[in-house]
Amino acid sequence: MGMSVLIEAEAFEDLGGWVLDQQFMDLMGSPFLLAHGMGVPVEDATTHVHFQSGGRRRVWVRTRDWVAPWKATGAPGRFQLLINGKPLRTTFGTEGIKWHWQDGGFVEVDGKTSVVLHDLTGFEGRCDAIVFSADLGWKPPEDMAELESFRQSSLGIPAEPVDAGEFDLVIVGGGVAGTSAAVTAARLGLRVALIQDRPVLGGNSSSEVRVWPQGNLNHPPFPRVGDVVMELVPKRQANSANGQAAVVFDDDRKMRIVKAEPNISLFMEYRMNGVSTASGLIQSVTCQNVRSAHRVSIRGRWFLDSTGDGCVGYLGGADFEQTERGHMGASNLWNIKCLCDDEDPLSSELQAATQNATFPRCPWAVDLSDKPFPGRTKGPQAPTAGATPITLGNWFWENGFDRDPIHDMERVRDMNFRAMYGAWDAIKNVENRYPAHRLNWVAYIAGKRESRRLMGDLVLTGEDLRSGKEYPDGSVPCTWGIDTHHPNEQYSKGHEGNEFIASATQGEGFTYKQPYWLPYRCLYSRNLGNLFMAGRDISVSHEALGAVRVMKTTGAMGEIVGMAAAVCKAESCNPREVYTDHLQKLQEVMRVGVGRIHRQTLKPTGTTELMGDTAAARGKMVRYETTHKSLGYWRSKDDYVEWELEVTKPGLYEVRALVACMEGDHGGNYEIRIGQNSSVLGGKIQSTGSWTVYKEQPAGTVTLQPGLQRISVHNRKEVGPLMKLRSLRLVAK
Repeated sequence: MGMSVLIEAEAFEDLGGWVLDQQFMDLMGSPFLLAHGMGVPVEDATTHVHFQSGGRRRVWVRTRDWVAPWKATGAPGRFQLLINGKPLRTTFGTEGIKWHWQDGGFVEVDGKTSVVLHDLTGFEGRCDAIVFSADLGWKPPEDMAELESFRQSSLGIPAEPVDAGEFDLVIVGGGVAGTSAAVTAARLGLRVALIQDRPVLGGNSSSEVRVWPQGNLNHPPFPRVGDVVMELVPKRQANSANGQAAVVFDDDRKMRIVKAEPNISLFMEYRMNGVSTASGLIQSVTCQNVRSAHRVSIRGRWFLDSTGDGCVGYLGGADFEQTERGHMGASNLWNIKCLCDDEDPLSSELQAATQNATFPRCPWAVDLSDKPFPGRTKGPQAPTAGATPITLGNWFWENGFDRDPIHDMERVRDMNFRAMYGAWDAIKNVENRYPAHRLNWVAYIAGKRESRRLMGDLVLTGEDLRSGKEYPDGSVPCTWGIDTHHPNEQYSKGHEGNEFIASATQGEGFTYKQPYWLPYRCLYSRNLGNLFMAGRDISVSHEALGAVRVMKTTGAMGEIVGMAAAVCKAESCNPREVYTDHLQKLQEVMRVGVGRIHRQTLKPTGTTELMGDTAAARGKMVRYETTHKSLGYWRSKDDYVEWELEVTKPGLYEVRALVACMEGDHGGNYEIRIGQNSSVLGGKIQSTGSWTVYKEQPAGTVTLQPGLQRISVHNRKEVGPLMKLRSLRLVAK
């Protein structure tokens, strides 16, 4: 072992077109590189190795033949290893159901040596690590424990992780649930660590998975629950749907909001893989950087498991349930694109695009040449360049219903690949449809729906939803049907055990009166005293999960956890005591919320020469005003819009508001607050039966000091939507 050099593929200097896949590192030991080219070989990944002495080395590459579990013909994940520009004789990725060390033969090395991963197919080749051994008879360990020890000693990883500090709330998982919790807790004054194993936030709603967030929020009696989620989720557009372009999912929006909170410490591309507990409480989590393998320990008072798979709770010994068979599966969405602008079949552009849009046959994929699937015709037809088949690559391309949702996940993801490539092969090469189209995007990060569910003091059931059973700690509005998935019988024949098209439960028996308020007691562990849950790993039955798993709903769970953690800190208590002793305080925070529906800094915009009827009304006045033409409307009582006011001149200010009433309403009251809690100003409008813009109304006066002041305008009528704030300005006298 001391005579060997280990190179982790994820640590290559340049990944080229290979992508980093960390989804299964807890199962097979490490992140790996994936040649995800959708049938087109990806660009080379390159790095360099410095050998202290020259000589002969034996080369080992950790890889596998990813279609071997199905005994499929061919090995689509083939790649070469180039040493100083010369390929080894071995072609890798051609053998082995499991991850293993494939023998690469011998090579002469000396000093600085270039190492290149050269993809041959574009069909999901994978490389975990490379070893150069001076002991020509030695083989790297296959046993997982021995392999981990070998990795740590070879890479010089310290036995103990580096202390990364202590936080009030440690959140593992940066999907919509975890991100919403982080923003909420940070705005309430908690020091937050947010740990995410990918380079982007958002989980299933990120550009990597591209599932559009569903669910409805902001319902009475807690209309502010959901404000943070709606800040994070991009505004709905015509193309706001599953599997659309990356820009639709706006990764930057989530990152900007999180980075704007000084109380959040981000640990991006860190995978949590260790939990330390004592006396029924979590003390810390250990996290590994997915590129460098650097490990850190993050301590906390309270922890949130928003991993989806209940990883923190599982490693910490939390009670959990898992539906072994007949559970919901995972999807890898995909779409296609035409390479021509002019789709006239006689055009030269189409002919050129057709030449460039060829697709290789896939004998190792699911053979769909004569089998039905969504999006295909009844039989082969003449080539056409019609519209993209919208049924391809949508949510119902799903499998894994009877597979272990943790330990079989690489197989589940790969089965999605086989089904998708088989369908496109049939469309392109059997039916000869869409000759100028190519695969445009395929998710390699699986969109999971169900795995472990951590048990809380209450386990919500489907019958609770159907019967409308009310709980005193209802806190999260559920508005999605009892939507569980199962294999679609229409497409199952011939694929038994490997079904890849799903149906959803709907109709009678799967509906309930909405919104249903999910109890807070589903959001913390019943046996780990300082562990919260938010997301699809909360305390519900398999059936109830169908109603609570959509992302806007899970984001609202995150908001509630952030609020409950703030109560924990204020009262020096743990999650259970928030329910038993401090539920009213939690509900008070829920009513106020922490969202910022609109936020901008008001700065001086000029001066106005006033000519009034009295001496006091004459002179020059500084103006502060918003730049929005329309500042948003109020849906219900306690809705508000908010800004920061940058005061440069102290003194007395007159506040003026321009408000409109919605058609059919009878007017309402509003209140303007300056500072944290001061309700100093107010106004009232009367509707004339349409969207009427009123004259600017003086709302009162206030004395301000230099610096930043918070200013907000609140609705004060019970029902809505009522009014729209058109403009707001302050004039200094």
